[in-house]
Amino acid sequence: MANLSKTLSVTLVRSAIGYAEGQKKTVRALGLRRLGQTIQHQDTPAIRGMINKVSHLVEIKN
Repeated sequence: MANLSKTLSVTLVRSAIGYAEGQKKTVRALGLRRLGQTIQHQDTPAIRGMINKVSHLVEIKN
């Protein structure tokens, strides 16, 4: 069954400077460019995986 278009709010709360290049690219792929910026994403397994990879840099709200 689908999640019926649930959305997640993802906010960048820590800088990616000093972290691995893959983590920097994941933050950019999520659409985050500035500290404090919040982006809405559909709650999909792919987005959840990206968030888990950079969970120490972002804050998630349902």
